Amino acid sequence: MIHGVTYWRMIMTNADTVSVLELTLHATTVGYLAGHRDGRTTLTFAPEFISNEARPTFSLITHSAFPKAAEIMAKPWVKRQRLHPVLSNLLPEGALRDYLAQALKTHSDNEFELLTYLGRDLPGALIATAIEPDAVPGYVLDDTARASATKAIVQNEKKHFSLAGVQMKFSMREQDGRYHIADSGALGDWIIKTPSTTHKHVPLNEFTTMRLAKLAGVNIPDIRLVEMDKLKQLPAINLPNEHYAFAIRRFDRQQEQRIHMEDFAQVLVKYPQDKYRSGNYRQIGKILYDYAEDGLGDVQQLARRLLVNILLANGDAHLKNWSVIYPDTVTPVLSPAYDIVTTRAYMGDEREIALNMGKDKNWYVASLEQFEYWSGKTRIPWRAIKPHLLDTMDKARSLWRDKLKELPMDEEHKAGLVKHWQNLHADFRV
Repeated sequence: MIHGVTYWRMIMTNADTVSVLELTLHATTVGYLAGHRDGRTTLTFAPEFISNEARPTFSLITHSAFPKAAEIMAKPWVKRQRLHPVLSNLLPEGALRDYLAQALKTHSDNEFELLTYLGRDLPGALIATAIEPDAVPGYVLDDTARASATKAIVQNEKKHFSLAGVQMKFSMREQDGRYHIADSGALGDWIIKTPSTTHKHVPLNEFTTMRLAKLAGVNIPDIRLVEMDKLKQLPAINLPNEHYAFAIRRFDRQQEQRIHMEDFAQVLVKYPQDKYRSGNYRQIGKILYDYAEDGLGDVQQLARRLLVNILLANGDAHLKNWSVIYPDTVTPVLSPAYDIVTTRAYMGDEREIALNMGKDKNWYVASLEQFEYWSGKTRIPWRAIKPHLLDTMDKARSLWRDKLKELPMDEEHKAGLVKHWQNLHADFRV
């Protein structure tokens, strides 16, 4: 077992050059990822991982109770340019990926190199470690590939982490009220989202909507607004003249321990670009109901969150904004909620939820009947779901209007949210 992670850049000396990462999870070798110069990547699972019925869960599709899990792992996962979706979704998107690629002087599509660089602080508990050719097991590379395997060059950069998503965000450690980007290998305990250069007051928006969600019974991590001058060691990025960043405590880190997690793009084996169109809320509900430690409790919380997203005009609850965590390393549990934002404040005439729930995505026609249809299609007893929706509405109607006045959301955004509440179906009007 190799402890710790060294970051490497591959030296491309010939057409067959290959470099290998060992993937470990809770001190268990999952397998080996080989990256070839031509952009091909191959993930080969370790035989001892496949045969271990008590193995930690790398992805739900490798869980011992998942249909054909052993068959799924029996053959290498081979991809061109992009990594397999389970790994690709560990990497950042958008501006954060572009910033990282520029710093590495590589192409933003070179996912193997990005994973190599970020491998010590990925979301969840997976660690990707570059290893030397003579440490690669014989079943991973054939003789030709082994002959061209390269020793990589150590990256000197000390601070690198991966947080999936498109927004600029940083994994940081708090010390005496100040927040510092964690050194490589040191676990950040907060995710800090800086203000947006394209949308005003996003941190205030997210803080407000998350607080309202909590009042309605949604499980959320600790959240804070942090003054910008309390953030140290930020890279040279363009930032608007706003006073606060949004901070959310990492639920995949606890007392210097890593807790494995995966989002539903990983669970459903979809690439990030398919996060709006290749899954639906029925699939999410069915997976939680069938596999989660407390399946019924998790789908009850899921239903509550689906309703809260409608109430808060959040049209961005796509596959990557729903996750499971594995507190016992094996069994999935619905993670706390994150990335709840009143997106209508920025999208003008937006009026749809991100994924299909049943019959219609338009949140202005959503009703209890639509949730009952979703419940039936997911094969979850409606009698177990309806009371949680009614409780959500009771809490929203009794608490939200007064609380909104106290919260720091932009006044124009507040007015838009109140107008949104008035236009909802009578079942959900606040």
